[in-house]
Amino acid sequence: MSESVSEAPAEAVAESEPEYDPAAPAPLDVPRTPTGNAEVDAQLERLADTDHLATDGHVEVYEDVHRGLRDALTALDARPGPPVPGGHPTAAPR
Repeated sequence: MSESVSEAPAEAVAESEPEYDPAAPAPLDVPRTPTGNAEVDAQLERLADTDHLATDGHVEVYEDVHRGLRDALTALDARPGPPVPGGHPTAAPR
């Protein structure tokens, strides 16, 4: 009879305390400051997805964000800029 009384409090404590799992997802709470570039800001926000994934899922998100940032930089190179001034012949000094 004393066994059942001593077991009850231990079970109640075990049920009330969540079990610690070091591999469980945990938010990193890293601040993400907007850059003003919509494409880059969208990629930075994508990093928040890692807060809900186990660490083995982070690589996929990081690679996706890296790809998106690389594409955004490549797009900057592809955009036409202002026209380059044409070469005007200048008179050679005499």
